[in-house]
Amino acid sequence: MTNDQWLILAILAATVAMFLWGRWRHDMVAAGALLACVLTGLITPTEAFIGFGHPAVITVACVLILSRGLQNAGAVDALTRTMLPAKAGRLVSLAALMGLGALLSGFMNNVGAMVLLMPVAIHVSQRLELAPGQVLMPLAFGTILGGMTTLIGTPPNLIVSSFRTDTGMGSFSMFDFTPVGLAVAVAGVLFVALVGWRLVPSRERSGVEGFESGAYITEVRVQEGSKADGMSLREIETKLDNVDAQIIGIVQKEVKLIAANPGRRVHTGDILMIEAEAESLTDVLSILGLKLEESVKPDETEETEPADTPKTKDTKSGTGKRASEDAEDAEAAAAETDTPTKSGDVVLMELVVRPGSPLSGRSASDILLRTRYGINMLALSREGHRSMKRLRSIAIQSGDLMLMQGPPESIAEFAADNACVPLAQREFRIPDKRKIWEASLIMLFAIGGAGFGLLPAAISFAVGVLASMALRTVPPRQV
Repeated sequence: MTNDQWLILAILAATVAMFLWGRWRHDMVAAGALLACVLTGLITPTEAFIGFGHPAVITVACVLILSRGLQNAGAVDALTRTMLPAKAGRLVSLAALMGLGALLSGFMNNVGAMVLLMPVAIHVSQRLELAPGQVLMPLAFGTILGGMTTLIGTPPNLIVSSFRTDTGMGSFSMFDFTPVGLAVAVAGVLFVALVGWRLVPSRERSGVEGFESGAYITEVRVQEGSKADGMSLREIETKLDNVDAQIIGIVQKEVKLIAANPGRRVHTGDILMIEAEAESLTDVLSILGLKLEESVKPDETEETEPADTPKTKDTKSGTGKRASEDAEDAEAAAAETDTPTKSGDVVLMELVVRPGSPLSGRSASDILLRTRYGINMLALSREGHRSMKRLRSIAIQSGDLMLMQGPPESIAEFAADNACVPLAQREFRIPDKRKIWEASLIMLFAIGGAGFGLLPAAISFAVGVLASMALRTVPPRQV
């Protein structure tokens, strides 16, 4: 037998083994087998996706999936916080936003880049007291201009490169478009930031602008290595002012303090009780490296906290630690278990408690969320009222808004059992440093593979998509 025959038999055997193992979805296994055939030279890259009509279709689809991975992990949010000035004027803010849009659209579809930055643009328009269109339209131009700078930035570049290959002149590399595209992009961004936005008609928003949910009350834990470790409450409050959040209490050494001394130092393991708008929760966690404290039922020996005392003491130590460990164990179990009803994906969803709900008057500890449903309540919002009790001890009332974390099927089951209604979907992402690094490295390797000519663009980004699905930076159900 020839080497090629041995190779194809080995790939077939591995494919069958993966099918029998059942850890990966069938389409993931099939894609892996196809890519293995390309990488071993059994078939040519041009033949790999011949059934899809054109490799550009594959490349664009893969770029969109990898972009979703960056968004899920919070990498785009981190980049936005780093590159966009918080208190700059109109010129600097518009130029920075357009520049970020151009940068992102150079390595992902410009429509995807626009969608990712639209919420940021709305926030910038409110801060600068501009009509939304005066920020959104410049952002749209920025993403269009940035797409011209690389091979994968816009589909026409891919099509032109493919046509050049078909005529025997060779394909364009990743950055062949950069000299001309970058010059045009810089000139366009400067023009729009200086003059162009002034030409956009100033139209106020009509109709209802979404919905107001009020501020959430949540608990966050100071992790080892967190920026908040060693800071005073006053210093933390100063950083949170930029995201419209405030500290309403602190739990130190199992003692809850309300209106604590601003000079009090925060240390690893402390829990901060924070009030913040829904859109600010991600920023609160990222700025100081904090972690949402899951709401789980304490031990039976733990006493119920008084409702309004300024200082209360838990009778059982290590509750927060157990909460984190329980959450990690549950996530690991979810990842290892593949059942028809539990996908292993973890989502965040807002639920409203309807009148007459069996939840009324009961706390998260009473409901046994983790035991019965495998979900957590991460935050609670109640219009016109601020509770000073620990999150797990707050008695739920009709009209309350809960931020739930868990598998979508489990949250849906909980909502159906307890007369809760999900709100219109909003983007909530809990920053995960490991996922951010994984998603970023996958994207960099995919870009590098295509940019340095190691692999054709379609193959390089398809490998990246497979890695993203395997590492779950993009859940398979979202592909």
